[in-house]
Amino acid sequence: MAAGTLYTYQENWRAFKAQIAAQYSGARLKLASSPPAFTFGQTNRTPAFLSNFPLGKVPAYQGDDGFCLFESNAIAHYLSNDALRGATPQAAAQVLQWVSFADSEIIPSASTWVFPTLGIIQFNKQGTEQAKEGVKRALAVLNHHLTTRTFLVGERVSLADITVACSMLWLYKQVLEPSFRQPYPNVTRWFVTCVNQPQFKAVLGEVKLCEKMAQYDAKKFAEMQPKKETPAKKEKGGKEAAKPQEKKEKKKEEKKSAPQEEEMDDCEAVLAAEPKAKDPFADLPKSTFVMDEFKRKYSNEDTLKVALPFFWEHFDREGFSIWYCEYKYPQELTYTFMSCNLISGMYQRLDKLRKNAFASVLLFGSDNQSSISGIWVFRGQNLAFPLCPDWQIDYESYDWRKLDPNSEECKTMVKEYFAWEGDFKHVGKAFNQGKVFK
Repeated sequence: MAAGTLYTYQENWRAFKAQIAAQYSGARLKLASSPPAFTFGQTNRTPAFLSNFPLGKVPAYQGDDGFCLFESNAIAHYLSNDALRGATPQAAAQVLQWVSFADSEIIPSASTWVFPTLGIIQFNKQGTEQAKEGVKRALAVLNHHLTTRTFLVGERVSLADITVACSMLWLYKQVLEPSFRQPYPNVTRWFVTCVNQPQFKAVLGEVKLCEKMAQYDAKKFAEMQPKKETPAKKEKGGKEAAKPQEKKEKKKEEKKSAPQEEEMDDCEAVLAAEPKAKDPFADLPKSTFVMDEFKRKYSNEDTLKVALPFFWEHFDREGFSIWYCEYKYPQELTYTFMSCNLISGMYQRLDKLRKNAFASVLLFGSDNQSSISGIWVFRGQNLAFPLCPDWQIDYESYDWRKLDPNSEECKTMVKEYFAWEGDFKHVGKAFNQGKVFK
């Protein structure tokens, strides 16, 4: 069963497809959709994000095993089960047919019509009228197909229903007033049936159908546009007035040399401005233990002879705490390389925690009979993960126990996990490999 994290911004209908599919299949899907877990325009432009998702677009999926996917249809397909994808070759092809239909016949027209009513893009009368006709054509096709059918493919909800319903969500919420949808009763019946399924409602909540067609609001559009700084006015006359042609040529050169920003669709552009998060550790008192110094010792010198003695000599028992973690679902671990990817994926999502934490997490055993456990050192006396939503994605998959730094148990475990050698009596499996968070 798939398990991972979906990166997106809030109310992204493209992400809804994957979320609903996971509701049906039982896939364990964590959502990173708001600061500081995910800030659109910032998080998706970081080197760490782009190394997994080169386009920097969302939704984007990263499995707990390190497997990555972009493009919403691919993610929804991966998180589905066989019943959703189509149990036979014919059914699977029909599901793909309707997924493609949504992309090519519904979304372009729906976006052109709906986005201006939300203040996302400028209204264009000719474009809007053409979009309405495009929507009518798509509705007519769907209405005819659904004349004798409850769902698009087969007798149960499939990925076809999930995809097409999500692509029509804003149409039904914003512009398909009763008089417009009256000629297409089968489509409305099908849509209402879908969005009232428990799996849909768990993601979408209550979907209220449009009562009056939303119209373009120029004032709303102006408010939604990002504010631009007004350049300072220059005095007329003198050299500036004498060389208008030179001034124009200089402006052209500046435009050519200016770096092009990453392209975003209109909806994403509006959602790009998010406030910067406060440092979760800002309110903690200063500590005498300098984590970076210990990390340098650990990286460059002998662990048992130099790094560990340095750690215990300088460790601040009031300012830091030591924790033991153990992965809750060892029965789900298969190949060892995939289990290691599970650890690496967690580390990658905790990049901003590195300054205030250190960990050595180890894999024990072999393929299909392994376990994961480790030692973490955090700033403060509590688990660091709850301090920031961005850090909460993986930690609930582990059991956590705070250790007493003065106990022999703690000293033994720190020694074994930091050095990657020892009896590991509490594990019962041989050491396989490990990964350090520093």
